[in-house]
Amino acid sequence: MRRRAFIALLGAMAIAATASPSKAQRAGPRRIGVLLSGNESDPDSRMRIAAFRRGLADLGWKEGETIRVDYRWAAGKSELIAQYAAELVALAPDIILANSTPVLAAFKGLTRSIPVVFALAVDPVGMRQVDSLARPGGNFTGFTFIDPALIGKWTDLLKDVAPATERAGLVFNPATSPFYAGLVQRIEAARQPGDIDVVALPAATSAEMAAAIGTLAQRPGSSLLVGPDPFVVVRIREIAQLTVQHRLPAISVYRPFVAEGGLMSYGPDTAEIFRRAAGYVDRILKGANPAELPVQQPDKFEFAINLKAAKALALSVPPALLATADEVIE
Repeated sequence: MRRRAFIALLGAMAIAATASPSKAQRAGPRRIGVLLSGNESDPDSRMRIAAFRRGLADLGWKEGETIRVDYRWAAGKSELIAQYAAELVALAPDIILANSTPVLAAFKGLTRSIPVVFALAVDPVGMRQVDSLARPGGNFTGFTFIDPALIGKWTDLLKDVAPATERAGLVFNPATSPFYAGLVQRIEAARQPGDIDVVALPAATSAEMAAAIGTLAQRPGSSLLVGPDPFVVVRIREIAQLTVQHRLPAISVYRPFVAEGGLMSYGPDTAEIFRRAAGYVDRILKGANPAELPVQQPDKFEFAINLKAAKALALSVPPALLATADEVIE
């Protein structure tokens, strides 16, 4: 009997050793690694994490009791993204929350076993980070951010408010968001007569960014697009001030852009996405397979406009458009 018990024990240990981190039964709280691309002090970042925590709490998880959460903030720096991604994987958490496309890419090269829920990723299928939206496969799933259709919405809004707009520069850092070059090519390939010409505006430093925006503003009929990018989000105030300085119509995916003096913002409700991400974390911790959880796209968007900025640019906002705004700054 003792020999049988010993063999049974060995078998149980072998099963536990080969179980995935999300399904293995661990003593104590479940462990969650979280890597965010922005600054911890940023109001939007705090709002997103608060929504994530609230989502977990609503599902019965308690930090310090049933879950332990390890947070890392990359402050828009690619070297910190790589460093912190490696640190979190080394901790062997039960699951990881990855914020932004470059953060997702970092984890993609580090783990094939730890489940990863991404929040605010751009084109995960095109970037080959998942097999498809319906069946992502592997250990990654989550929630997307923008696509070419949303960029088309930005250019439509610019045309409504600034009818003289002929081109829009999309500012980004190739080191943190290399996918934008291909995205701009796809948009231009589908461009119809009368559409705004979308051009890439790469910049690796704040000085390069300021110079690129200044050069763009010198051409009549120009405007600026400010999409998701870790490099950009930590410089959102600086970019807004540059658009004011150069009298440049602009629209961003980030709502704080408008509060800092930019003309418009239109994008997904990112706090809602983080709340929904908590639901996927909950399901995976309870045994769901990330390979079978479909990647979800945003379903709630927010539009904000700064009438003071519009007045400074001598632009008239159509009343019908103004009525659709979720936030108006006067």
